[in-house]
Amino acid sequence: MKPSLPNSVGKILLLLSFCTVLIEKSYSQAFIFGNEKVKFEAGLSFGPSFFLGDLGGNRGKGSDFLKDWNHETLTMSKGAFFTIYPVNWAGLRLQVNHMMLKGDDALVNTMGIDELWRKQRNLDFKTSVLEAGAVIELYPTMMFGVDPENEPRLRPYLVGGAGIFKFNPQGSLKDASGNKTWYYLHPLRLEGQGMAEYPASKPYSLTQLNIPVGGGLKYFISERVNAGVELLYRKTFTDYIDDVSLQYVDYRNFAKYLPAAEASLATRLSDKSIGIIYPGMTRYPAGTQRGDIKDIDTYFTVVAKIGFRLGPIYTSSFARSAARQTRCPSIY
Repeated sequence: MKPSLPNSVGKILLLLSFCTVLIEKSYSQAFIFGNEKVKFEAGLSFGPSFFLGDLGGNRGKGSDFLKDWNHETLTMSKGAFFTIYPVNWAGLRLQVNHMMLKGDDALVNTMGIDELWRKQRNLDFKTSVLEAGAVIELYPTMMFGVDPENEPRLRPYLVGGAGIFKFNPQGSLKDASGNKTWYYLHPLRLEGQGMAEYPASKPYSLTQLNIPVGGGLKYFISERVNAGVELLYRKTFTDYIDDVSLQYVDYRNFAKYLPAAEASLATRLSDKSIGIIYPGMTRYPAGTQRGDIKDIDTYFTVVAKIGFRLGPIYTSSFARSAARQTRCPSIY
């Protein structure tokens, strides 16, 4: 019995629809780049973030490197990324991350006079950081003589690129019960930013550029799923992530440039010194060093990552060839 015309048309339409989906999926997610297929990967990252700046620290004088990290200020970074791999040894990654950064002079590891100066300063800060950037991933072990059919599952890599980040530092004041209230510091101009009396103190932007550099280790659980760990250090171009850089200013100038309520806050937040080295002191003289302009603020993350390859995945050249041969003819 011959199939009816409606049944035949229905089968043809179903076949054409199936072929269209296959073709669209294949070509929209795997473009041709030379003789290789460009691969796409999306994923998430999660792990601790660390601030290295003027506040807090450990033994000796303040430093802009790992020595001055206080584990009590550890916070968690969360991120998402999308990577394009035109070749198996290099990729271009677009990423977005969010984290908190903190610093507190009360956490300084007291061993001598250098640490006591910072404890006496008694400043603290916190800020939310939202960053976006583009980085290049390079896989040294994949550059030379790797058999495409036997690529290693474990792959070390290097990272470098450029990014932009937004921050807004806050400092705290304690009430009589020891409870902290946090205030945004940027509008208070605590180091005389933009004041005629302090021409060297320039206003700073809350949006800055950074240069992320680092490395990681990626392991392919399967052709489609991989997991890894990555350390990413950010070189920045500002010393004001913690709102501390230069010197103490004459608190009487705050009333000249700020409304009364803000001037009162600025007076209290600009100098929170306590009498450790000099018992009974309440404020530093104007012009006394407040921060260290020689060392720019930096931060870094150590994150666990999971990535998912998008588009068609072929485990061998035979599978790739078979997939090409089973596509619907182009005349359809």
